[in-house]
Amino acid sequence: MDNEVAVAVAAAGEDNNNHYRLGGERPLQNGCEDKWSWSKRAGEDNNNHYRLGGERPLQNGCEDKWSWSKRDRSKEVWLSGANNRTVHFHPNWSKGTAGIRGTRVLNNGRYYWELSVSQRVFGTSMMFGIGTKKARLHVNAFTNLLGEDKNGWGLSHKGLLWHDGMARNYTKRFKENQATKIGILFDGIAGTLTYYKDEVCLGIAFRGLNEIREPLYPIVCSTAAKTEMVLTDSRRDFVNLQDRCRAIIIKHIKTREKLDRLNLPHCITNYLADALTDSSTPVTPLDQHLIDYYLF
Repeated sequence: MDNEVAVAVAAAGEDNNNHYRLGGERPLQNGCEDKWSWSKRAGEDNNNHYRLGGERPLQNGCEDKWSWSKRDRSKEVWLSGANNRTVHFHPNWSKGTAGIRGTRVLNNGRYYWELSVSQRVFGTSMMFGIGTKKARLHVNAFTNLLGEDKNGWGLSHKGLLWHDGMARNYTKRFKENQATKIGILFDGIAGTLTYYKDEVCLGIAFRGLNEIREPLYPIVCSTAAKTEMVLTDSRRDFVNLQDRCRAIIIKHIKTREKLDRLNLPHCITNYLADALTDSSTPVTPLDQHLIDYYLF
């Protein structure tokens, strides 16, 4: 380096590592101010939990009419209320763990449901989640039933996530003897399960659910006597434009009697009628060959 270059470098404040000090002027000083900030979701805390801004997941979807199964349940579970949406566990006293399965098949779709849990929050384990038909729904022992094996994925009221017999920390323990509201978002496309508590998102709990080939269903269970859970809200995302159009039609028709008066082709009537009843099968599009046959 000759003397002239050395002087120029020294004047710029460059060191031996090719770092140099700005001479009083930062880059792009002839540009303009750019007003942006770091992203922070409304109400987010240090645990990446955030409060919903008045809108629950899948509000742009449609109501999903499913209920709890009368058949797939423990004998220690009673059902009541409109469309059997209220679950009563151990109505007299508890001698073990009781569970019940929902009628909705979840695979490949996006579903959100919300549970209102009574103030009787206590005991060994109250659980919320999903499972296959192989997941047990009763055992004569006080245990974390949902997630005891590979057939279930559950959240316990003690803040633990259970799957394949293993537990991990997820959130704070629920306050005992205090009512709460639990929301569950199943995303069969992304393969995730996310929980919400009292309108606060707790973050993704489980991943890889899109790899499960067996049908998955909503499941709840409890060891505590005289506990109650009510399915207060259930929604799903639209599969396609056809599915969205069906939801609009059903919103105005509402009954099978009115639907039959339209004298539509049988296959289309059945497709529309599926949205009028509690569904236990995945939402699938109407066969395109049938549409072409009747309409073109």
